[in-house]
Amino acid sequence: MFDPTSYVGFHTDLSLLALAAGLLLLSGLFSSRVPPALTAVYLAAAVLTDLTGFGFPFSGFLPSHGVGALSLLILAVAIAALYAFGLRGAWRWIYAASLTASVFLLAFVAVAQSFLKVPALHALAPTGSEPPFGAAEGILLLLFVGTGILATRRFRPGIRRAAAIA
Repeated sequence: MFDPTSYVGFHTDLSLLALAAGLLLLSGLFSSRVPPALTAVYLAAAVLTDLTGFGFPFSGFLPSHGVGALSLLILAVAIAALYAFGLRGAWRWIYAASLTASVFLLAFVAVAQSFLKVPALHALAPTGSEPPFGAAEGILLLLFVGTGILATRRFRPGIRRAAAIA
């Protein structure tokens, strides 16, 4: 049973917070908004999610460690683009792309965990190598690639779109 006061619960809560905040931030890219408080919440929760993921007992390097390390690298790029380079020049699209990629990794793990923990989904793909699992992750990837391309093109901080102002 899931215990929200346990280490697993803390890690899960962080990941859900990061995913929710990240999805809101992605939608903000379309109207060129970078809400400072929500951005800080997302970045902190996402980094802490990755770091706490390394705190589980393990023997050997696992795929989850690779995802966590990749996510930390992508988050470092997003943090640098935003705070060190102020989204100037190419850092604008680098931020949008890295934000999209980091939220994708959270969503990817959420789908994978859903197939492990939700009985109806687990019955469809008990080993994670069955077509329903691959289809779900493939659709997720396509959605995020499309979202990332559009967000990167539309994200222009300092320039608000007329529809977003209304």
